[in-house]
Amino acid sequence: MAKLKVKLTRSLIGRPETQRRTVRSIGLRKLNSTAILEDTPSIRGQLHKVEHLVTVEEVK
Repeated sequence: MAKLKVKLTRSLIGRPETQRRTVRSIGLRKLNSTAILEDTPSIRGQLHKVEHLVTVEEVK
């Protein structure tokens, strides 16, 4: 199964609480932190919700 490398590139200051919780559930804490995740539909949905805050690239 493919994996995704997710990096938090924008600050969470001033963002709604739902977006903060979504970023936290992905496993990102500080700016420029990264997480390697399985490519599943639920993860894709979470990333779509905060796509303006993160960068995503596929890892093989």
